[in-house]
Amino acid sequence: MIKGSMVAIITPFDQQGNFDEECYRQLIEFQIENGTDAIVPCGTTGESATLSFDEHPRVIKACIEQVNKRIPVIAGTGANNTAEAVELSQNAKEMGADALLLVCPYYNKPSQEGIYQHYKKLAAEVALPQVLYNVPGRTGVNISAATTIRLAEISNIVAIKEASGDITQASEILARAGDKIDVFSGDDFLTFPLMACGAKGIISVTANIAPAKVKQMVVAIDAGDYAKARRLHLALLDLHQAMFIEANPVPVKTAASLMGLCRAEVRLPLCALQPASLEKLQTVLKEHQLI
Repeated sequence: MIKGSMVAIITPFDQQGNFDEECYRQLIEFQIENGTDAIVPCGTTGESATLSFDEHPRVIKACIEQVNKRIPVIAGTGANNTAEAVELSQNAKEMGADALLLVCPYYNKPSQEGIYQHYKKLAAEVALPQVLYNVPGRTGVNISAATTIRLAEISNIVAIKEASGDITQASEILARAGDKIDVFSGDDFLTFPLMACGAKGIISVTANIAPAKVKQMVVAIDAGDYAKARRLHLALLDLHQAMFIEANPVPVKTAASLMGLCRAEVRLPLCALQPASLEKLQTVLKEHQLI
């Protein structure tokens, strides 16, 4: 079963802006050593939007190779072109991915029926467990609870990463289809309340820099120790917020670079963290003894 503290891992680049595979493999080891339950390459935090069609499978392959079946790899293979998403997903399956993370088609703003047909086609074409990814703030369209509940009837659609920020919507999915589809938090700062409602984990940005702390909170919730989980949730809140002081993944990549984990390079149209934001980020990282 896929659950727990899962990281939407960053994709490191070298000084020339090329994929830094050696550093990437070291980041994966850092995650496994700190108890992360699954790795998600090529998500939003992995800058999938600026990876070339050739780079995308290379990043996923490096992740699968380095993980070497120790924990699940949930490959980000979504696209706003269904045929392209199918191709990316088939490639990931052939390379040995354990599951797929499939972002809702972005920019073209399909209807709820279009969203349903998109995911139905992917499920039919690629025989892997599939995780829907609802992030309307980036895609421009929300996967409604009704559509998710309808998709839950498809056997290999096993979960949804809910990053709508709408606890009511996530709760409706859990109430009406929680026996058929798992919910994962897509927002670090909502992990505690969503898991208290029955969500099975988090696909985390913050875990890139504080994997052990994120895992500790998830374990506390699973154990029913809500007092401890609440303390951890509140203690991590400013760190979660700092990860979104500017567009993700600029802050988390900058934080990782300040910790000596990778370079801070991002690809245009993203750019370096602005000075005022950098100062605030450094303050939070120092308070958490990460630098």
